[in-house]
Order: sequence, then structure tokens, then C-alpha cells
Amino acid sequence: MKTRVIFVRHAEAEGNLYRIFHGWTDSGITEKGHIQAKKAAERLKDVKIDVIYSSSLKRTMQTAQYIADIKGLPIIRTDKLKEINGGDWEGRKWDELPGIWPDEYHTWENEPHIHRMPNGETMQEFQERLKNEVMYIIDNNKGKNICIVTHGTAIRALMCHFFYCNLEGMVNIKWYDNTSISIVDYENGEFHVVVEGDASHLDRELSTLQNQKWWNEYMAKYDQRSELEE
Repeated sequence: MKTRVIFVRHAEAEGNLYRIFHGWTDSGITEKGHIQAKKAAERLKDVKIDVIYSSSLKRTMQTAQYIADIKGLPIIRTDKLKEINGGDWEGRKWDELPGIWPDEYHTWENEPHIHRMPNGETMQEFQERLKNEVMYIIDNNKGKNICIVTHGTAIRALMCHFFYCNLEGMVNIKWYDNTSISIVDYENGEFHVVVEGDASHLDRELSTLQNQKWWNEYMAKYDQRSELEE
């Protein structure tokens, strides 16, 4: 029996726009984020969805509400789909992090398997929390099409698991744009990635990542690393 899980990253939130670390910080989505969320919901209008789950944070719930409205379904909220607990990183500008926490920032970027947020979660603890919750949801919705609205780092950590790579391999999973859609099938105890980080419902103007300087720098490094591994 095949169960399909449709992951949606939340729409652009205040932390994304202002480049401030928001893990458990409960910020809302921006004006552009509302447009993105509406576009994502319209994209999913004709896609079969039986049940909707969302992280309990405001930015995911606001995004999920657009999908819930177009589908006529309730939202099941859960704390266990929340973003990583950033501890002391919460509310800090991204540009400040390397100078204040050089070691932790290095592991965040390059060695996620040993990363620990100062007074927050480790990446391993975070991934385990997410994996357990997704399997709980699947086990309670066998054979259904499940929509899960969650966060950027959460989806990267999960996709690493779905691709059957060790947590070290998370560095090879790209950041997906806000309201990007990833689809994973679960059947006979195995995951199969069908769609990865698709944000084709957004044009360049509506994209969050394509309009930020850090993204171009990140992609240049990502492409360079990919070339070295070939």
C-alpha cells in the first residue's frame, strides 16, 4: 500500500526576509509570503490530499491555512514538526553568527552530523524528532495522500533521510525555496522521492531565494562542491 507525503515549506516569513535566525521564534509570513502561499495552494488545488498536518508555528500554520481553505480540510498541528531549536542563535542576524559562534557555524555549514545549537538541539536530535513524527503520521494514514507543512532545515534533514544518505550528506541537499513542494512515496517499508524542492508556481519576482545575495553565493559553493565530487 503506497502512502504519499507532500511536503510544503512555509511561505516567506520575517526571518527569511530580514535574514534573522528563526527556529522556534514564532514569526509570521510577509506580504510576499501570503502571495506565495496562495500560489502554492492553487498549485495543489487538483492534487489529491486527504489530510493536512502542520508545524505548530505561526508561519507554517498561516501557509497551511491557504491549502486547508482550498481543500476544505482541517489542519492537524503538531509541535514535533517545528524547526530546529536554535537556542542562543534565535533572533540573531545570520551575518553575526560566524563571528560569535565560529565553531558551531562551521559545523552548521559543513558537518551537520556533529552540529549542536548553543543551548538548543543537535542536528541528530532534530532529525530523529522529525523522522519519528513523519512515521507516526504515515502509520496513522496508510494509503492516503498526506500534506505536511514544515520548515526549510526540517525538509533538508528529512530529504537526507529519504535519499538514504547519512546525516553528513545533508550538505548535498540544497535549500528549497519558500512554498517549494517535495513529494515522497512510502511503500513496502521504503521511501521514494518523486519531486524535490519544486517551486515552479513562483516566478523570479515571487521567489525568496532568487532575490537574495546569499543564495547566489551559496549556489556557487554548492555547484563547486558537486563538481569536485563527480
